[in-house]
Amino acid sequence: MPVKIPKNLPASSVLQSENIFVMDETRASSQDIRPLRILILNLMPTKIVTETQLLRVIGNTPLQIEPTLLITASHTPRHVSKEHMDEFYHTFDEIKDIKYDGMIITGAPVEKMDFEEVRYWDELETIMKWAKHHVFSTMYICWAAQAGLYYHYGVEKHELEKKLSGVYKHSVLNPQAPLVRGFDDFFYAPHSRYTGIDKEAVLSCEKLELLTFSKEAGCHIITSKNGKHVFVTGHSEYDVDTLKKEYQRDVAKGLEPDVPCNYFPGDDPSKTPMMTWRAHASLLFSNWLNYYVYQTTPYDLDSASLEI
Repeated sequence: MPVKIPKNLPASSVLQSENIFVMDETRASSQDIRPLRILILNLMPTKIVTETQLLRVIGNTPLQIEPTLLITASHTPRHVSKEHMDEFYHTFDEIKDIKYDGMIITGAPVEKMDFEEVRYWDELETIMKWAKHHVFSTMYICWAAQAGLYYHYGVEKHELEKKLSGVYKHSVLNPQAPLVRGFDDFFYAPHSRYTGIDKEAVLSCEKLELLTFSKEAGCHIITSKNGKHVFVTGHSEYDVDTLKKEYQRDVAKGLEPDVPCNYFPGDDPSKTPMMTWRAHASLLFSNWLNYYVYQTTPYDLDSASLEI
């Protein structure tokens, strides 16, 4: 089934060329199916790239998805045109009276800062508080996972000795959890961050469950036990060349980064990296949409009580 997006959104032509099922709003309106309303709070500087990555993984399911793109009003993006933002994005004030089946909050390049120092932290807190009554299940990615764990459960992040960048091997700790249904015992996922979450801090919180873990990358997928919050510390949505572009950017800045781990063949940055995480990325997002959103969200969403 398709992801329902505006015909002229840049991601539309890209996804159609990849044989991802997308549907424009005119065609979708003729179908007698209630699409899942998914709110995407895009905090990444590369707005169009991130839109495409997320629409790709949520579009690979048997469900019709109606995404809404959200930005914070307290920060003005510098890497995308104002015309694009005006046409496709909404601010919180514009959507705050609407209820959503699910929400995705992306990462952001602010992880070395204390949460309270981030320019839009107050607004993000408002959105996360609002979501308790207006969103059925929320997925937090990378920095947003750390922010969500801190806001909801008081779990602190810590700075790593150096940037964690690469594609790491993970193990499934609870194969019975619906979110990892169908996962192999071991799988790979990309990470790109300067901070992490202590395993013991997660395990000591009775409201949280650690589902997947990496010896090198640490905590990966964490959920609240009621399924309303899903925290993913990596970037399963990344394209095959995303880590390469980040590495080249850091080299150009003179940061002398390590070569991303287990990414370039033979750890040679001149070689083309291989995609080793796409299948589990698709499974992660489809499991979330199916088991944590579609199977449990009420059909009459507007009149339902969604308090978490």
